[in-house]
Order: sequence, then structure tokens, then C-alpha cells
Amino acid sequence: MAAVAAGSGTPREEEGSSGEAAAPQPQASTSAPGPRLSRLPLARVKALVKADPDVTLAGQEAIFILARAAELFVETIAKDAYCCAQQGKRKTLQRRDLDNAIEAVDEFAFLEGTLD
Repeated sequence: MAAVAAGSGTPREEEGSSGEAAAPQPQASTSAPGPRLSRLPLARVKALVKADPDVTLAGQEAIFILARAAELFVETIAKDAYCCAQQGKRKTLQRRDLDNAIEAVDEFAFLEGTLD
């Protein structure tokens, strides 16, 4: 399963016993009655995609992939921001923690100035 290195914002693959990267395994939510592969509502993601005038058609698979990518992005930036909060000996995320995570991780450079 892909994991995020603590504080680095970069995913790393865990290796299986044969030395090959293990395939990602879908995780079911414990509160849902059946397995749920996406935490974001796909109808909402589809509505956001359709709001773009350049998009005419979007398949269900593309919507799912976009939803999953958004989940992973939010998870990654939240973990990095939480590391910033821990460095300040706090458990509560604050806006400055997000600002610090954006400044510290090169992959978030495109977000610089968006919280101003």
C-alpha cells in the first residue's frame, strides 16, 4: 500500500516479500455497511468537473480517479501541516501550519499565496 513519508509529502511504496512494490489495496470504511472506495461524494466531484466549461464529457472512472486524487492530496497536505503543528507542540491545526507546510514542501509550491 502506498504510504506517505512523515513530513516529506512524498509517497513511498512498501515492498512485499519478493522485493516488488505491493499493489495498493482498497480500504473499506468501518462505518459504511459495504466497501466504499472513495470518501468524497462522487456526485459532488462530478458536479465540480461539469462546472468547467472546457469539459464536455467525463466518465465515471475519470470521476473516481479525480476523487481519489483529491483525497490523497488532502491527506498529504494535512499530514504535513500536522507535522508543523507538532513542531509547535500543538495538536490543533492552524492556518499557519498549512502556510508552513506549503512553504516547506516543493510539491505545494503552486499553492503559495492562495491562503492570503
